[in-house]
Amino acid sequence: MTVSQRLAELRQQEEELVFARFDNHDAWRLGSLIADHAISSGFGVAIDIRRHNLVLFRCVLPGATADQEEWIRRKSASVLRFERSTALLSEQFTDFDPLQRGWLAPEDYTLASGSFPIRVRGAGVIAAITVSGLASDEDHQLVVEGIRKYLKTVGA
Repeated sequence: MTVSQRLAELRQQEEELVFARFDNHDAWRLGSLIADHAISSGFGVAIDIRRHNLVLFRCVLPGATADQEEWIRRKSASVLRFERSTALLSEQFTDFDPLQRGWLAPEDYTLASGSFPIRVRGAGVIAAITVSGLASDEDHQLVVEGIRKYLKTVGA
């Protein structure tokens, strides 16, 4: 897949995966859905849904390490700042690394895939959902598949 094809795919995901509404109960149900899938797949991941510094859902499965906390914090900070998934940001910044040029502090942000914006129709980005513990692209896929399945169940 070319870079432009990957960018188109990631943009399409963000256009498609929009919530009609999202509250604390939705955070619990979405996070639990992803956690159940991760458990049945034997993934040692951490899952986090947050509105800036307010954690709405957190699950740390066996096999996840303390490092996942740092990855989650930095991935979600990137999503909440730019209102784009870290996978999309990573693809967009192929020719320019904002972490190396002093634009973004590497201790606060990362472009590693696995965090995705919770976008509500008419309200914009209100939260970030993040998975950490697998390879970056696998973290991203786990989030995207979870959101897609959740939106089908709630009829959004």
